[in-house]
Formats: sequence, C-alpha cells, structure tokens
Amino acid sequence: MGILDFLKPKKKQDDISDFLPEQIYQSGALELQDVIAPAALKVTPKSLNVSGKITRTFFVISYPRYLTEGWFAPVINLDKVFDISIFIHPLDTGKVLRKFQKKVAEVQSQMIEREHKGIVRDPALDTAYQDLEKLRDDLMQANEKIFEVGMYVTIYADNETELEKVETEVRGILDAKLVLLKPALFQQEQGFRSTMPLGNDELLVHTKLNSSPLSSVFPFVSFDLTSNKGVLYGINRHNASLVLFDRFSLENFNSVVFAKSGAGKSYMMKLEILRSLMFGTDVIVLDPEREYEYLAEAVGGKYFNISLNSSHHINPFELPTPREDESPTDVLRSNIINLVGLFRIMLGGLSPEEDAIIDRAITETYALKDITADSDFAKIPPPLLSDFELVLAGMRGGESLVTRLSKYTRGTWAGFINQPSNIDINANLIVFSLRDMEDELKPAAMYLITHFIWNAIRRELKKRLMVIDEAWWLMKSEDTASFLLGLAKRGRKYYFGLATITQDVDDFLKSPYGLPILTNSSMQILLKQSPTVVDRLQQIFNLTDEEKFLLLESDVGEGLFFVGLKHVAIKVIASYTEDQIITSDPSQLLAIKAAKAELKAAEGNQ
Repeated sequence: MGILDFLKPKKKQDDISDFLPEQIYQSGALELQDVIAPAALKVTPKSLNVSGKITRTFFVISYPRYLTEGWFAPVINLDKVFDISIFIHPLDTGKVLRKFQKKVAEVQSQMIEREHKGIVRDPALDTAYQDLEKLRDDLMQANEKIFEVGMYVTIYADNETELEKVETEVRGILDAKLVLLKPALFQQEQGFRSTMPLGNDELLVHTKLNSSPLSSVFPFVSFDLTSNKGVLYGINRHNASLVLFDRFSLENFNSVVFAKSGAGKSYMMKLEILRSLMFGTDVIVLDPEREYEYLAEAVGGKYFNISLNSSHHINPFELPTPREDESPTDVLRSNIINLVGLFRIMLGGLSPEEDAIIDRAITETYALKDITADSDFAKIPPPLLSDFELVLAGMRGGESLVTRLSKYTRGTWAGFINQPSNIDINANLIVFSLRDMEDELKPAAMYLITHFIWNAIRRELKKRLMVIDEAWWLMKSEDTASFLLGLAKRGRKYYFGLATITQDVDDFLKSPYGLPILTNSSMQILLKQSPTVVDRLQQIFNLTDEEKFLLLESDVGEGLFFVGLKHVAIKVIASYTEDQIITSDPSQLLAIKAAKAELKAAEGNQ
C-alpha cells in the first residue's frame, strides 16, 4: 500500500504509519502512485504540511440573503495557489415542499402570536415569510430546485506567515460579501482530500441553495481568448489560460498597441512576428530605431537601411503592374495622386496653384517616357526625380518649386530618392530601418516606403502583416496619416493586416485620423501607461477604474488585450530562445555581442 492511499477515504482503524515509506520498502513493491505521492505528510489541527508546502482547508458556512452574479470571481481570479471544490447534491422537491409547509406554518404562528400580544411586527419574520412563499411557488412551478451545496477552499503557502496572509486576503474578499468561512478544525485530512480532483465530499458541510443563487457560484466567469489556432500572445492574468488568437480570423486584420517607453510594446510585436512567420505570414516592418535588425538576420529576412548615405533606394515614380481587376488608367491616376502627397511633404506644403502645377508636371514627366494609360508599365523604365525637375523648370509658375526641389536632386539630399529602385522585398521578413534618416526627412521617407510596400502588396495576393513602429511619426503629416487610414480600411481585400505601435498616444489621437484608425482595428493592446494619458484612454476604451490602475501599475509586458467586445489582462511571455532573438534590453544585447565576439575569436584561432 502506497502513500497516495492517504488521499483515499480512510477507515477508522487505519493509522498514518501504515503509509510511511518504510512500509513500502518492507512490501518490496513500488507502484506509480508511490512515485507521484508526496514524500511526507504532517497533520495538525489547522493545517497540513505536504512535502514542505503548508495547506489549510476552509468551508463556507453561511451566505447572505442575496448573491449577485460573479461574487466568487475575485477569489477565483486571485493570483494565489489554491484549490476549490464545489459539491452539489440535488434534493427531492416533494420532500423539500413538505418541510417548507411546516416551516411556513411555524413562521405564520409566530407572526399571529406577536399580533395577538400587541407586539410590533418583526420585519425579519415578514421577509422570511415572503421568501418562503415565493420559493414554494417557484418549486411547485418547477422554476427552481433545491440543492445541498458544499464549498471548500484549500490554500497553499511556503510558510505559516504566508499562509496567514493568503487566508486574510481570501477571508477579506468573502467577508465583504457576507460569505463566512471557517477552517476545517481537526478535519484537515478530509478537507485536503475533498478539494483534490477525486470527487469525494468527505467534509459534508452543506448549505441549502436554490437554483438562482447556486448559478452565481459558477466559477468560469472571466473572459477567455483561447481559440483553436493562431498566435500565442501571452497568458491571461485572471485565470492563467493562454491568450491564443488569429488576427486573420477577424473582420479586419489590423491592430494598435499603445504603451509608454520601456513597457515592452516592441518586444511584444517582435514576439508576434516571430510566431506569425511559423504560420506562413510574410511580415514587413518600418523600424525607426534599428530594433528589428537581429530578428531579420535570425530568420533569414532582408534588412534595408534607408538614409542619405544608404545604398538602398526607392524611386517614387516607379509604377506597380496593374492587376487583372485593375485598369492601367486607375493605377496611373492613383500613383500621380500619391506623388502629389509626397511632394506636399517634401516641399513643406503646397498652395492650390502649386498643387495644380505639380499634378500637371507629373503627368508630363510620365508622358515624356511614353508612360500613358494605354502603355505597358512593366516594359518602360520609370522617370526619376531629376526628369520631373526638368519638366517643372519649363512650366510657368514652377520656378519656386524647382528651387525648393533642388536640394533633393542636386543638394545634400540628392541620394535619397533621385535613384532607380534597387530593393527586392521577396522574403518572409522585410525590415526598413529609418534610424539613420534625419528627423526632417522621416515623414517623407515613411510615406515613400509605405507606398512602395502597398504597390508590392497589390501586385500579389498573400497573407501579410505590416508593422509600423512609432506610428506617431506618420500622424504628424495629414498625407501620411490619411494614407495610413487608407491601409487600415483597404487591407482586408488584399489579405493584409496593419499593426501600428506608438508610445506617444496624445500625438496619435490628436490627429483627425487617429481615432478612425483605432476603430478600424479589431485588436487593441494597452500596456503600461503614464498618468498623463491614462484618463484619455479610460474614456476611449471605456475602462473601469480597476483597469485604469492596472495599466498604471503593470510591469513590463503586462496590460490589457482587446479583441472585439472581449478583453483580458495579459502578460507577455517568451521562451529563452525567443527572448535571445527579440530582446531590446541593452545589458542582454551587450552580452550577446560579447558572446559573438568570443565565438568569432575562437574560430579565428582555429
């Protein structure tokens, strides 16, 4: 007989010494239950010591007159280790009605006796009478049933001090709801076994409850975002379930991430990228701080550093090949409109007259290269910015525009866009880094890159995710913000999801395009926030005060995860290997760099 037999109901003559390891040794038989059983047990009147863990079991002895829905949720969602068992024993309705009849008669006689004696009526008796009569009616009409309910809670701790602290916390929650707990004195063995997944009710401490209040005890009240497939985003902090979701199963595939600096927003996004790649999703990233370079290198992706001195170039005049369902006229017109927006950013704004001149000059620049609505774009080299400058110089009213444009064609910024495109984005992960680009040029660079990516996306239908880190840069300009909203609205048709990440929530939401982008995103993730913006987020996301304070007090990688009408508190967790690939912690990066240097030196010595 093994130690695990302790967990079974014991006969009175059994002694705990019957289950000691010496007995197993003497019998010479070691079974599976002996392997998984605790090494030792110490029983005291108020607790058990199970292999160093101290446990204490309680039972619920009293409930209030009314139980509200979800009253037990604060205990279930408590971030502690404990076991809960709820035993429900149905009672025969006929027997219960006969007892109720006797009880109603007793209450009625007390009320009549008080009336005859001239004693002031007792509200408690009146209430009890009304409750009994209502319950009798419900039982007779089969609207309700009566059950004997036993609710037992076993808490765990490493020492007595911690055990007392956990007990105080659980008691405090339930006392506030007028639910009374009592420890199972001298019955800790039976209590421990009753809360194990064995289905044995050994305490037999029951309270009678009808169906309505009993339904409020239902334990699974916290939201769950676990689906059959998708990416693991993290752990549900309420019930420790997995937050597993597929963004491409929603009405649109977009998401927004709001968090303060250092809250783990880029870390979370890199983790999603890494896991999305396993499911065949192509990912394109706009990286303002060169945080995704190592990730691209690790997964065999491509990394492009866009700057004035970079060897990577994008020609804004390059045209996408029209799809079967698109006309060349619409493609050409759309690209001309996009170019006008680009020049509006590059030239610091355009008057209505300048806007018209730019529009006409672009059309003539294409015509000079024999690119018209009837031509085959794929076989004709597109014009360059210098070609556009020559056309603009020959137009009346274009002198000022040529002067302002010259710094992009002949000045210090000539290497930025006055070159043929030499970027191939045929890879599972593409990263465009803008860290070395001057701040003045970043909005134009982001606009140019996003249009280049959009043209590539329209060319071939594939499952893609585009990540824009520090999206508040794009919100600074109306043209870039408008284009970002266009991506969010049109992406679904092309099997394309847009993920925007920002730490500057105010700049993002102050833009007239910020809130529409947010409402066009099926997923929203809020990590740790600063006090200056949390009130605004509370208003926009309809957060409770508890959720607001959760965002203020969260650790790195913790926050709220919204999908449709559901949201849960989430904690982002990565494996060791994932963490080494995606970390942004400077100390970890230095350690990885040193390890690489040592490995390289060792290879050189060989």
